[in-house]
Amino acid sequence: MAETIVELRDVVKQFVSPEGNLINAVDHVSLQIKDGEFFSLLGPSGCGKTTTLRLIAGFEQPTSGEVFIEGEPMAGVPPYLRPVNTVFQSYALFPHMTVYQNIAFGLEMRGVPKEEVKRRVEEALELVQLKGMGKRKPKQLSGGQQQRVALARALVNRPAVLLLDEPLGALDLKLRKAMQLELKQLQLKVGITFIYVTHDQEEALSMSDRIAVVNQGKIQQVGEPAEIYEHPANRFVANFIGESNFFDGELVEVKDDLATVKLNTGEVVRAVMPFHASPGTKVTVSVRPERMHVLMEPPSDPEQNSVKAKIHAIAYLGNANLLETYLPDGSKALVRLQNVVSSGENGVSPATTWEEVRSAFGRGEKDVYLVWSPRSGQVLKE
Repeated sequence: MAETIVELRDVVKQFVSPEGNLINAVDHVSLQIKDGEFFSLLGPSGCGKTTTLRLIAGFEQPTSGEVFIEGEPMAGVPPYLRPVNTVFQSYALFPHMTVYQNIAFGLEMRGVPKEEVKRRVEEALELVQLKGMGKRKPKQLSGGQQQRVALARALVNRPAVLLLDEPLGALDLKLRKAMQLELKQLQLKVGITFIYVTHDQEEALSMSDRIAVVNQGKIQQVGEPAEIYEHPANRFVANFIGESNFFDGELVEVKDDLATVKLNTGEVVRAVMPFHASPGTKVTVSVRPERMHVLMEPPSDPEQNSVKAKIHAIAYLGNANLLETYLPDGSKALVRLQNVVSSGENGVSPATTWEEVRSAFGRGEKDVYLVWSPRSGQVLKE
């Protein structure tokens, strides 16, 4: 098992608001990040993820609690003495310096011999696929190339931990997706710990070994991407990571790990129950839109969950077809049908074509049944 390289123990960081109130930007956070892993801090703007990164970097000091790097307490240790480097969204390159000079700057400030500087800068340029571009100025590079220079400048110092604060945020969508793959491959190649801050769920899911979901300064859940997506710890995580449908109701009983829930609409469904609660407890059943399909009549299989709804609108998304439906109590549910050639005998199967969807539902406003298997849904805590 990999050793812990960064640890936060009950860390609190308070700021004073413009109104004079104390705000916990980081609220009793405890984390253990393993050596060599790609770890992401994921959450909405203002949730405390960047402040957490700054506490690790040493740009901020905790109000209480402790930060450890490589087992050593970091209290009072300035950023330049910590075994970390930070890559920012703004790149922060020196515009008057060449690419080579930008990358070499930190080594030269530390008094590294000239030949060693040259060797390490050339290694870093090759690592980020910028070999032969050392004489260019930053303005002569694309956004993606400038980002690579910022990465090379951080990596050339051989930090134990690389901190990345939304480093791809300034790039266009297509380039950002390409850089996500490059960044993950780079991390695997150099083998050091990356701690990555982002608000982009897809970015975190595609690159990370583990993710910490953050909201209002608190860690909501820590886990591998599949665990976070498939088994969200609460409603916030289920809603923030991808899309989810929420059906409110009351717990009837629990047998093994499946709960029976009577929904507010009066229908009874079953779902996976990952925590203990007593019958009568108000609960929410969460189901991903891609785990549901639509029938014109109730399902013949009694084991399937079924909820009556009305089609409100349909949308073509290219690789999928999205159906917006409303339940009798006014709550909304989305169904995402993969756009491939397939059809169901009694309505529309989970995989279908846009033509079949449009033919079956027209302009919407049709009564249908939303159907899913019990193990495709999960009972959530609020």
